[in-house]
Amino acid sequence: MKVLIVGAGIGGLATALFLHDAGIECEIYERSTVIRELGVGINALPLAVAPLAGLGLLDRLDEVAVRTEELFYSHRRGQVIMHRPCGLAAGFDVPQLSVHRGRLQGVLLRAVQERLGQDAVRTGHRLAGFEQDGDGVRVTFTDQAGAPLGEREGDVLVGADGIHSTVRATFYPDEGPPRWNGVMMWRGATDWPPFLTGRSMIVSGGNAAKLVLYPIGRGGSPGTVLTNWAICIRTGEPGDLPPRREDWSRTGDRAELAPHIERFHTPHLDLPGLVAATPEFYEYPMCDRDPLPRWTHGRVTLLGDAAHPMYPMGSNGAGQAVLDAVALTRHLTSGADPDAALTDYQDERLPPTREIVLRNRVGGPEMVIDEVERRAPDGFDRLDDVIDPAELEAIVKSYAAASVATPGRR
Repeated sequence: MKVLIVGAGIGGLATALFLHDAGIECEIYERSTVIRELGVGINALPLAVAPLAGLGLLDRLDEVAVRTEELFYSHRRGQVIMHRPCGLAAGFDVPQLSVHRGRLQGVLLRAVQERLGQDAVRTGHRLAGFEQDGDGVRVTFTDQAGAPLGEREGDVLVGADGIHSTVRATFYPDEGPPRWNGVMMWRGATDWPPFLTGRSMIVSGGNAAKLVLYPIGRGGSPGTVLTNWAICIRTGEPGDLPPRREDWSRTGDRAELAPHIERFHTPHLDLPGLVAATPEFYEYPMCDRDPLPRWTHGRVTLLGDAAHPMYPMGSNGAGQAVLDAVALTRHLTSGADPDAALTDYQDERLPPTREIVLRNRVGGPEMVIDEVERRAPDGFDRLDDVIDPAELEAIVKSYAAASVATPGRR
């Protein structure tokens, strides 16, 4: 069997590694001419780290990431609403990792090149179209200028080409642009002195105004860590067209962000100083797409953001792409014919990811903060005077259960 993968992001690269480990030949085709380590911080929960550790990548991930040990949900004025252990501290066999998205992609890319060969990832290949029959798929590529780059044949085509997936658009040409929920995110990372344990994560404020802080790697100077921050503010209404097309590498405007910084207070670091010290940061309208009725069409299927783009809540985006890759590999090695294997993969993964997409639309686990801020908009002295902590715990556990089984717990 030969699998053709379109897209060399985290989902596509992880898929190639799992397929190769299972003895399945694959090739990756990436539209960009150069794969750059773009983005800022993301979190990989144990459910995603465990399969990557099974490929022997944990040591490499540790070199570029931070093992997150604790998570604080806080009121936007700084009072703690909930404190939860993470990763090893929560009883998992593998850590939760906070990491620069580009560095995670770099670890996966280097592993693919070492294990599958330097030419396993073909850059500068834009998907022009594909055909399929009972024997396989034939895929046509062009360069950036539209000049033909020939045709490739395989048994299966996997579209891992992101929220603007060409493969997805082939099957759903009238879907339209991604859906904006009205929230603009500004995200950046810079060297900063560690706060709390140096392995702590803070989510402060609810879904209309949220601050996220956590370290994602070693700092470039003594006494610092690379500290990721994100400020998310509702500036529009769900369903509005975003002011600018979503693009992870679009530079943010300090004048637009400045009025929102004062909405938050945290006693653990100087937020205005952290933002001011960040040389360059990025803006991104928080977008997703409606869940699809199906991903698989014959010998072609979708994976990762191409299949289920979701709002970045609950540390699920990259992790769900890894789980897709694991499931796809298992079904392709089950002995079933390719069409049936891809349908079985879809039937396993589509329902839980649909649930996460829809739950993230109503707030994800950050709903615990929303509920407290609704009852105490100006903060509180005692949490028990505002809400029963058991009620908050039930909200978080309900979301965690929807995020698929979490393997690796001791």
